[in-house]
Amino acid sequence: MVIDAGHGGHDSGCLGSSAKEKHVALAIALRLGKMIEDNYPDVKVIYTRKTDVFIPLHERANIANHAKADLFICIHLNSGGKAAYGVETYVMGNHKSEDNLNVAKRENSAILLEDDYKQQYDGFDPNSPEANIIFTLFQSQFQHQSLLFASKVQDHATDFGGRYNRGVKQAGFLVLYKSAMPAVLIECGFLTHEMEERFLNSDKGQSVMASSIYRAFKEYKLDMESPNETPAPSPPVASTTSSPNPKPAPVVEKPKEATPKSPEPSKIKIDSIPEKITPAIPEPKPNPVKTEPAPVKIVEDVTSPSKVLIAIQVGASMKPETDNKNYLSRKGIRAVKCSDGYTRYVTGSFNSIKEATAELQKVKASGTKDAFLTGFNGNQRIAPKDAELLINKP
Repeated sequence: MVIDAGHGGHDSGCLGSSAKEKHVALAIALRLGKMIEDNYPDVKVIYTRKTDVFIPLHERANIANHAKADLFICIHLNSGGKAAYGVETYVMGNHKSEDNLNVAKRENSAILLEDDYKQQYDGFDPNSPEANIIFTLFQSQFQHQSLLFASKVQDHATDFGGRYNRGVKQAGFLVLYKSAMPAVLIECGFLTHEMEERFLNSDKGQSVMASSIYRAFKEYKLDMESPNETPAPSPPVASTTSSPNPKPAPVVEKPKEATPKSPEPSKIKIDSIPEKITPAIPEPKPNPVKTEPAPVKIVEDVTSPSKVLIAIQVGASMKPETDNKNYLSRKGIRAVKCSDGYTRYVTGSFNSIKEATAELQKVKASGTKDAFLTGFNGNQRIAPKDAELLINKP
């Protein structure tokens, strides 16, 4: 497999108040590779770069193609308005929304830093809308596997890493277009969001993101190598229509010390895989479902203080008096008033992740594409894995 840390050298990528995309992406990439090497000695990990150097986009894909890699993971950081934050993972495909197109144009613009980009990319101009539209004609033969892995990245970034899930998306990235294997481009978060920049620019944040991707890789590898099982159907891709950015995270007091600078590659410390992560940014208020439901009585905690279970979350709110009537009018949805102040809207009650995952696919297929697994210990939200361990504890 090949791990590609985006940008590098004279190409800094997007910028936060002090963090640079090229440094943060490299830190996450090196941590991810170390985790895979330590736990899967049979897997050969190839890096497109391990230092702060510039590698042309076509050469990154060539490295993967020449190695005949079976998976290509591109690590990037996002930029946008100050209110935008969260993780999104891209596969090669149609960029029907303006947001997806803009992300692709920004990442593809790195070719302008290459002296011979017109020859290497057949005259492609990343600033031309017409040139970018040509990618809508491209459909990768590896799209099924790419979507499967991308979905797992998003699930673990949410359930393990506590990040806001912006979904799996499609767009025309040159680095993916040139690769001949399952490939994804992960935008690990927004350096233009104050809280998220601090998180991503820290050792803990970089370890969290690397661990989330590692866990996705672990599951994906198991799926691909299971001799008696057929890989699950391709997971649904997030809507490609433009949507507003999620509500900004609650305002927090600025730290007295300045945001730490991104570590130089030679000073990066490789950590072990964290066992449990506390979300760094609270979940945003979801968009209410636009229906006209009948009045519904507010439901308090649905779990007893000692009840441990796994459920499927379809939404969350800090204002249940407003949102309860929208969510609870839907069949099978109930509310859990959690200890952190959020009311979470869930369906199902499962004793195992395997059982819950099977039902999650049905829920997503029915139209709730942002649903994901969560766990509860009474009215405290915990990771599904922790809930399963408690359920099966002797």
